[in-house]
Amino acid sequence: MQKVKWLFLIFIVSIISFGCNEELPWVKIFNGENLDGWKKLNGTAGYKIIDNTIVGISKLNTPNTFLATEKEYGDFILEYEVWLDNRLNSGVQIRSLSKSDYNDGRVHGYQVELDPSERAWSGGIFDESRRGWIYNLENNPVSKTAFKKEEWNKFRVEAIGNNIRVWVNDIQTVDLVDDMTLKGFIALQVHSIHDSTIAGAEVKFKNIRIIEDNASKFATPLNNQIPQVSYLKNQLTEREKKEGWKLLWDGTTTTGWKGAKLEAFPESGWSINDGILSVQKSGGGEAANGGDIVTMEKFGHFILEVDFKYTEGANSGIKYFVDTDLNKGAGSSIGCEFQILDDDLHPDAKMGINGNRTLASLYDLIRADAHVFTPAESTSKRVNKYNWNRAKIVSKDGYTAHYLNGIKVVEYDRTTQMWKALVAYSKYKDWPNFGELPVGNILLQDHGDEVHFKNIKIKALD
Repeated sequence: MQKVKWLFLIFIVSIISFGCNEELPWVKIFNGENLDGWKKLNGTAGYKIIDNTIVGISKLNTPNTFLATEKEYGDFILEYEVWLDNRLNSGVQIRSLSKSDYNDGRVHGYQVELDPSERAWSGGIFDESRRGWIYNLENNPVSKTAFKKEEWNKFRVEAIGNNIRVWVNDIQTVDLVDDMTLKGFIALQVHSIHDSTIAGAEVKFKNIRIIEDNASKFATPLNNQIPQVSYLKNQLTEREKKEGWKLLWDGTTTTGWKGAKLEAFPESGWSINDGILSVQKSGGGEAANGGDIVTMEKFGHFILEVDFKYTEGANSGIKYFVDTDLNKGAGSSIGCEFQILDDDLHPDAKMGINGNRTLASLYDLIRADAHVFTPAESTSKRVNKYNWNRAKIVSKDGYTAHYLNGIKVVEYDRTTQMWKALVAYSKYKDWPNFGELPVGNILLQDHGDEVHFKNIKIKALD
């Protein structure tokens, strides 16, 4: 009997050992000798092969240049090593496209960033020629240490279904969920330059290999070590559900919302179409058409995310800690406001004090300033003008912060004397204890301009 047990144990160990030693089905997509299977797109920067390495060479005053695979890839695991001149910016495109009917063939799609600047976003995801940054590393400080300047760095990219994950030198930098493009080419970028002193600077790529067949079988086990960012339309990921997120708007009905000064949802002034909630243009008046809408539920400690898109010259806002019993007369309901504004065209941007009515500001109280929290950034750089932007508001025990497209731009504590002083010099000075409610409604503002909303979700904080 003992002998049978030992034979069974040996059998199990042999199976485990075989599984661990199973040869992975890697395929080289660069043969080390020539650029067969690759094509150059958009710019005129150079590429050459030296010692089994693709060397990209920067060139003055040419657009971004891409060396793209002729083949397109859907689900895959991609690995490569890269060395970058510290003076350059670069990246590797995945699931990317070049079509004649899109900006005359301009390459667009997900880019795994190479960023040797002080910002240190190497390994983040930049949506080239579309939405800009969709996963930066500001909320994951450890990831910012992964990339080593002017050294060889190993990247691993797992694109499985709508989930894209990235590792730099075995440190995870990205957990992105997005379904805009599920298949496309891979491309090596030489970024445009306009400084003659760095013409000829190089970026190098080697050991480029991929797994396509049954890629999910070889994917790295899921973990929750870094934040997940999702752009699924009015839909929660499985991880978001487990973490306590819930949709505030279901994408199709008015359930959970009503007019701020009504018992039901406004009969006009708002529309729902293709998963987008829109306030209609009506002349620029404050709550003069359909009126503001608010959640029926009230919230205290929370993280709120809202995707918004404003039109030319538009004004609107996302308010929180709203008390709908205040201001029963004309105008908007009262609450703290994440300002939505076309800073270039709307006059309100130049009113208030020190820009405190500009986009993403705490309206009339604190100006949005990314540079305060991310010195290499500016608020204007993070704005997707007339395209979708993401607002995030975090509130816990009085501490509150605004984020615009993943960058913190405002931070304050509404329990302090400083808060009271700010209010005393604002348009809210006549409202007793403004901003000090323990709970309140979430509000989307009707300011008479066309503005669109989607992906409205919230997570309660303990």
